[in-house]
Amino acid sequence: MILCLALAISPWGGPALALALGTGYALTLGNHWPQRTASLSRVSLQLSVVGLGFGLKLGEVVQTGRESLGYTIVGISFTLGVGYLLGKLFGTQSNTSALISAGTAICGGSAIAALAPVLEAKDDETAVALGTVFTLNSVALLLFPLIGHLLNLRQDLFGTWAGLAIHDTSSVVGAASAFGEEALKVGTTVKLTRAMWIMPVVFGAALLKKSDQRVRVPLFIIGFIAAAAMRTLLPAFEVQWNQVAALARHGLGVSLFFVGLGLSREVLGKVGVRPMLQGVTLWLVVSGVTLAALMVSAAG
Repeated sequence: MILCLALAISPWGGPALALALGTGYALTLGNHWPQRTASLSRVSLQLSVVGLGFGLKLGEVVQTGRESLGYTIVGISFTLGVGYLLGKLFGTQSNTSALISAGTAICGGSAIAALAPVLEAKDDETAVALGTVFTLNSVALLLFPLIGHLLNLRQDLFGTWAGLAIHDTSSVVGAASAFGEEALKVGTTVKLTRAMWIMPVVFGAALLKKSDQRVRVPLFIIGFIAAAAMRTLLPAFEVQWNQVAALARHGLGVSLFFVGLGLSREVLGKVGVRPMLQGVTLWLVVSGVTLAALMVSAAG
């Protein structure tokens, strides 16, 4: 495992290779520490995202967030609506369907984890939703850059598409960094703008369900904004901020390797046909419609 991790973060590595090495290790040799690697993945990703904030000025973050706000609101509403209909069509259990839809619409595993207590979802329902979204995340990280290059998308357009159409922050950052530095900046900001909608969506669900569960603010989003603010307020340390951002990009390889370790045979075995059909169909619809809308907008 240590050799695979070393290769993933080496100069010959990259997001796709890091994910592939982790997945290959889990599927062949097995992951004997799933809880520990899941925790390491979450912590390393959050630290990497905060570190990437040092590579952006606060004005860039605000501008990108403002420009993508309309797409984000429409996209989340559209995804939740289509997800509900597909859940009915495929006969997916209601809680599982809602969790898959929220994970696709907002922020993958983070949205599922935040919404599950409000819905009083069972452990197996949450596990199926996480497994479905996690599997599609892995595919997206590899597939999106290929499509982006095939269509010769601009860096900013690809970053916006990735930020709006890929579930988890890890895969958004991984796909965007594989496409280019500008795509990484845009994709990360758009994704975190989208992730902030965890709070209102979960709060709305809590009101409907009359749940007393507290809605928590994702702290890594606050950290990302704070990092960009520090770079803006202390421009004399620009060289150091760039070094921190570069270190964060290397840290992303660590995170994606641990993400890949989570895609074990046990995880795949929990995902049934109906949830996977719903997840795949919803993801394809959302990705296709979002890309088409962005390309039409760019052409206009």
